[in-house]
Amino acid sequence: MPSYDALREILDPAATVLLTVECQQGVVGPDAALPELARAARESGALARVARLVAAARKSGVQVIHAVAERRPDGRGAGRNARLFRAAERLPVRQLAGSAAVRVAPPIEVAEEDLVVRRLHGLSPVQGTEVDALLRNLGCRTLIVSGVSANVAIPNAVFDAVNLGYTAVVPTDAIAGVPADYTAAMIRHTLALVATLATTDEVLDCLGRPRAS
Repeated sequence: MPSYDALREILDPAATVLLTVECQQGVVGPDAALPELARAARESGALARVARLVAAARKSGVQVIHAVAERRPDGRGAGRNARLFRAAERLPVRQLAGSAAVRVAPPIEVAEEDLVVRRLHGLSPVQGTEVDALLRNLGCRTLIVSGVSANVAIPNAVFDAVNLGYTAVVPTDAIAGVPADYTAAMIRHTLALVATLATTDEVLDCLGRPRAS
């Protein structure tokens, strides 16, 4: 973990954006397509911590972007070149554009000033979406990555952010995947090599304290 001063320097609100990844009702809600992942996100407290991060980000002037994965009812434009995509077609809950499944899930609240980026293809919340262009237009240097899943989308977002030149910060208790020991191993052996790791409370502390003028 970085020192408080080092983390505080990285998390300059004027150059920081908070990204929530696939925190949508069809993924982490009560009637999610993947109940095990939804339980992990809720029972671990990760989803509640994402909500805390979102609320604190707004208060400190940090832009919030919600990355949502969805597909058209006809599947047009969606990939079938991975087992995950083909399996998603057979799930009882589908992430269809315009449906309740692609709404950001409580307790996270979406404010008018938040940006919601919806993607119809691929695995990444960043690469191949509007996110990179939005980050550059916002003057972002640091991207806080939160949400699900530690299996696929979270590491994908972190790798893409680093490859695009951003500093990635991962609040390790505000992400979730399955099984829990895999999430811990991913954090320790992979994300620790490319991202700045912190707890939600450490990030909140840095964002909440007034800065010297």
